[in-house]
Amino acid sequence: MATPATPADLLAQALRRSPATPLLTYYDDASGERVELSATTLANWVAKTANLLQEEFDLGPGGRAALALPVHWQTAAVLLAVWSCGATVLDTATEDGERLADVDVVLAAQDRLPPLEEQGIEELLGLSLHPLGMGMTGYAGDARDFALEVRVHGDTFVPWSPPRPADPGLTLGGLALSLGGLAEAAGELARRLAIADGDRLLIDAQVAAEAGPVAWLLAPLAAGASVVLVRSADRSRLPHLAATERVTAALGHRIEGIRELGREA
Repeated sequence: MATPATPADLLAQALRRSPATPLLTYYDDASGERVELSATTLANWVAKTANLLQEEFDLGPGGRAALALPVHWQTAAVLLAVWSCGATVLDTATEDGERLADVDVVLAAQDRLPPLEEQGIEELLGLSLHPLGMGMTGYAGDARDFALEVRVHGDTFVPWSPPRPADPGLTLGGLALSLGGLAEAAGELARRLAIADGDRLLIDAQVAAEAGPVAWLLAPLAAGASVVLVRSADRSRLPHLAATERVTAALGHRIEGIRELGREA
């Protein structure tokens, strides 16, 4: 198998390896939400999102998309879609209003839309983050509704210009990586954390937010692992959840009988 050159290649590799088994499972213990995506389902969301970004916002190599999103399964799809277009991801928390005005599109959770609207950003997509992918409710602003927009786009994505490994891929705080650098960093981090092919990783969402998308999304893809992403974790039920999901390793939680990522077994 060829060495992945970009994040899009990492997703394609996962799709070839095991299209139907769970790749990303998302829990929110505060709401009781559970969403499970196979590689095929995630790739479908990525394709639809990439088509939306390319066709409606002309996003492509050299383009810039700013994200104001929490760690979430829909955020995984958005990140991979931006990278599939060959564009770079910016975090709005590290960008000032003047720089945000230069981006092609801003994708934000519904509760983070008001301050962005005050900046006069026109190309704004709002995400409800509803577990069933439904649209925003109780919203009267000018942002376009991601859920309504994305559903009309195709399930297969073909970039107008293929992603180029040398192009910028991520600007996060003081970190800047090319698309190729993201794939390389993912592979290196997977090795450092000792993530094995076939691992089922339980990752705390807060730790994931602090570590960044290379750690919670790309490194598992690079290693051939799947992810159980847990938000607002109820620690008392983590052992049961780990057993139910057949978790083999954890990041952000100590669970008896489960190895911690980055530590020897």
